[in-house]
Amino acid sequence: MKKYFTLFLLFIGSISFSYGQKNNHNEKIQALKIAFITQRLQLTPTEAEKFWPVYSQYENEMKILLVNQKGRDVLETEEKVLNIRKKYKPDFEKILGNERMNSVFNAEQDFRRVLIKRLKNRKMQ
Repeated sequence: MKKYFTLFLLFIGSISFSYGQKNNHNEKIQALKIAFITQRLQLTPTEAEKFWPVYSQYENEMKILLVNQKGRDVLETEEKVLNIRKKYKPDFEKILGNERMNSVFNAEQDFRRVLIKRLKNRKMQ
């Protein structure tokens, strides 16, 4: 009985440890993303103060959409993504201006590419 209890405690401990690591990785990735986009857009402190709350709302909406659209029609999903981007475009334009507003979406894609490349390189090593 004592052996099973010990195994159970080890199992629960490993689950919580792995969950903690996952959250830590997500926080690190989010911090890298913020730094990457801030640098790419060359945000001033004043712009960053206005930009990041709006971007967080945008990002949360995108996450909810993508979770809810898993396994659904790809074109429908892309259309909904486009609609969310159009919705936030005026907010980003107010903060960054028209030219730099377009860079928001490009910076997102560039960050994903860099992250994927780093993860692939890490797996190869």
